Amino acid sequence: MTRTFIAAFFLFCTSVHAMDASDAWPGILEKARDQTVYFNAWAGDENTNGFIAWAAGRVQALYGVNLTHVKIALTSEAVSRVVAEKAAGRHTGGSIDLIWINGENFLSMKEQGLLFGPFTQRLPNYALVDNVGKPTTVIDFTVPVDGMESPWRMAQIVYAYDTARLKDPPRSIAAMLAWARQNPGRITHPRIRNFLGSTFLKQALYELAEDPKVLQTPATDASFARVTAPLWRWYDELKPLMWRKGEQFPETGPAMRQLLADGEIDIMISFNPNEATTAIGKGILPDTVRTFVLAKGTIGNTSFVAIPYNAAHKEGAMVVANFLLSPESQAHAMNPSTMGNFTVLDLNRLAPADRKRFEDLPKGVATLSAAELGRPLLEPHPSWMNGIVAEWEHRYTK
Repeated sequence: MTRTFIAAFFLFCTSVHAMDASDAWPGILEKARDQTVYFNAWAGDENTNGFIAWAAGRVQALYGVNLTHVKIALTSEAVSRVVAEKAAGRHTGGSIDLIWINGENFLSMKEQGLLFGPFTQRLPNYALVDNVGKPTTVIDFTVPVDGMESPWRMAQIVYAYDTARLKDPPRSIAAMLAWARQNPGRITHPRIRNFLGSTFLKQALYELAEDPKVLQTPATDASFARVTAPLWRWYDELKPLMWRKGEQFPETGPAMRQLLADGEIDIMISFNPNEATTAIGKGILPDTVRTFVLAKGTIGNTSFVAIPYNAAHKEGAMVVANFLLSPESQAHAMNPSTMGNFTVLDLNRLAPADRKRFEDLPKGVATLSAAELGRPLLEPHPSWMNGIVAEWEHRYTK
């Protein structure tokens, strides 16, 4: 290891403030005991809410940390609160300790200096993360993570369909439109400000753009208009062929899933490759539902947690983030009966007993293998999603 590398690593670890004894993990654990961590996390999914409740019980039992799930509808709600606290001069004792954050909000908070960190190198379990095989654990919507957020679960776009009604689903964006012409009213997406609604269009843009590599760079007014033109032509034709003629949209992914269960639509989009299996196990979807991906691949990303710069309980937040990376937590999250989210860990780095946690998980009846899922497509730069949402509202909101 060169002196230059050592110096760079030291600067990385001490860029927030000078290290002292309490910054070592035993000191963090000691400070975290009896802290209450206010975890602002999207509450639109019953399975995820149940997992967070389980995690709260485990961090209390293991570390004496109290975890409170502050249920929010949009991540931007939490970001706005931190922005307001900074404007009011509340630079310590903030009301939010941990946020389940997504790409565009991470970029916003990072650019405004609203994040604590880098902190991931302080987490013992971070050494188990597969940063090479799963590059989205270090690049979030094209933005380098730089240790300012910690991964906790993988996601990749899949489509679920009921084989009792649909034998051969469309496996390209063009084929989806052709299928909708023959089957009007049988497809939809969540409202555009729901992450699945905007991702439905981002996925289409990947195939319709002349050169999808441009999506990895920030959009400009000129490039956005040019690159998205084929998307709007496609969507202009698709929209009136959608459920309720594209005039109404389900509020969330679970609401869309219920439409599939009720036989009102034939195809739903999901960011969880195990969602159909989990829903079948809970009796939410019929056992004839299966999953597919598009022939040219689908978008994948990583879910992260971040700590606001003014969090009142940073040590407790780091303990929670570290627990979310533990083999116990990751295996529990990946179980189809819990959430079914794929792990961020490199299983080859685990001790045999911990690796067995994953080997013993039930195989999903409607879950594609890693080979069938293929290598995920990288998320576009956040500016593309922000632009798509704004343009959709401009075009289609009366």
